[in-house]
Amino acid sequence: MGWAIAATVAVVATAGAASLTQAPAATSAAPYAIPATSVPAGHATFTVLLDGPAARDGVVSAIEAAGGHLLRENTAVGALVVDAPPAGFVERVAAVEGVFGATPAQVVGTAGSAPATPRAGAALTLPAAAGPKGLDPLDTRLWGLSMIRADAARAVQPGDRRVLVGIVDTGIDGSQPDLAPNLDKGLSRNFVTDIPTDPSGAQLDGPCEFDGCVDPADHDGGGHGTHVAGTVAAAANGSGVSGVAPNVTLVNLRAGQDAGLFFLQPVVDALTYGADIGVDVMNMSFYVDPWRYNCIDNPADPPAARIEQRTTVEAINRALEYAHAKGVTLVGSLGNENEDLGHPRQDTSSPNYPSGSDYARPVDNATCSDLPVEGPHVIGVSAVGPTGEKADYSNYGVEQISVAAPGGNGDLGGNQDMILSTYPKSILQQEGDVDAAGEITRKGTAGGVQKVCGADPAAGCGYYAYLQGTSMAAPHVTGVAALVVSRRGVPDPHHPGGLTMDPDAVERALTGSAHETACPVAAPPTAPCEGPANFNGYYGNGIVDAKAALEQPAG
Repeated sequence: MGWAIAATVAVVATAGAASLTQAPAATSAAPYAIPATSVPAGHATFTVLLDGPAARDGVVSAIEAAGGHLLRENTAVGALVVDAPPAGFVERVAAVEGVFGATPAQVVGTAGSAPATPRAGAALTLPAAAGPKGLDPLDTRLWGLSMIRADAARAVQPGDRRVLVGIVDTGIDGSQPDLAPNLDKGLSRNFVTDIPTDPSGAQLDGPCEFDGCVDPADHDGGGHGTHVAGTVAAAANGSGVSGVAPNVTLVNLRAGQDAGLFFLQPVVDALTYGADIGVDVMNMSFYVDPWRYNCIDNPADPPAARIEQRTTVEAINRALEYAHAKGVTLVGSLGNENEDLGHPRQDTSSPNYPSGSDYARPVDNATCSDLPVEGPHVIGVSAVGPTGEKADYSNYGVEQISVAAPGGNGDLGGNQDMILSTYPKSILQQEGDVDAAGEITRKGTAGGVQKVCGADPAAGCGYYAYLQGTSMAAPHVTGVAALVVSRRGVPDPHHPGGLTMDPDAVERALTGSAHETACPVAAPPTAPCEGPANFNGYYGNGIVDAKAALEQPAG
């Protein structure tokens, strides 16, 4: 993907990112998110991917001749965001000279009335359980910290404030007292516009909370991102929980809808913007919607769908290459279908947008990809429970996995085996777990919701919930990667964050220090485990080990 790295970069001072530009006709309450009001009636927005920078002007002219117009562009990957009449547009523009392909960027639906439930799931119960002797009251419940020896690693390195960790997710709740001290609101960005309902009329994000359906950069309308951020870097402030790397800086790179869907253009924008501002590590606990697997040329798909998926594969690969070249360590979750990604089964859930569009289709490992985790330079993470067993839901595969990490396995061992982390009060109130006065309801108590109020009344009270998934495993690895950069990164006056470290060296520190874990003696027949103890499809190089990673010899 050398084309993307060598692409001409236009600087936009108001955005703080070199690779994103906005056409004069488009307006937004937050950079690069396009409110529905800026798209003409009867039009939809599309991502058009160029073959190369030289093709740009001719492609724009062709789009305008077809009745569309340019809204903005991402020069890092050669992506134009345009609006146009939707009927047949993907096929027509894909035939234009200089166009690699196209895909819907976001189809704007109609107004809705009720909030959506996050795809990650609601908070669940967790009785008091054994855990590390931590710095914060609820750390005794964080069995994941002790499993990866993050509690012991703090004596060596608790994290450096100059290390920037980007959370590419549904957002980060900046009012959460464990996250507020570490969140850089100035660098944070929201790249999505809320979609109340999809074109079929099915509820997606629910009613918009803010003008223009664009949330502030310190808001989380889903909860998933706040939970992920807490595992990475909740502050060790004597209240609530603390993260794996409690002293690093968090940057919200919001690319997910409130409902938990992650469309192509926001993901690409988040990756390239984060790379441009000097983010050191990015956590990606999601897959790019609407296709569970993006296939290059699947005979089961109609022509437009094939073009869309090829475009998604190319655009994500370009964005990942761009971020890696800028020094970003990329961490991704493997997914929760108990599937060997090297031998995928039939895909029955795609496309998942609009509602009711899915159909059964065969997929294969050679031409179909789970993105971004199967993209270049991504450290793929599977999930384990508190005894170190692969979680029964966790995906796996010798070609895709790098390491394993705590993600919870409550389906087998009970709710105490899940992952506790920060959660937005507003989402808990929407779900009926917390009342209008901020008190935990009977439902919330039964679900294990926690509330901790610190000594400083001005900081407010923090709320905490229990989730499980590879989404919870990846941030454990992201936190360890941030500790490695904190310990071994070098000052670089040309690096915006302050410290930098070769992402390949960070990956070697993680994989070379992981605790080797062999395949179980009797793996379930539906999930065969392949490979020896030092590398297999369940655990990769092993379960990540924070203390050992910091003790790895330099290089």
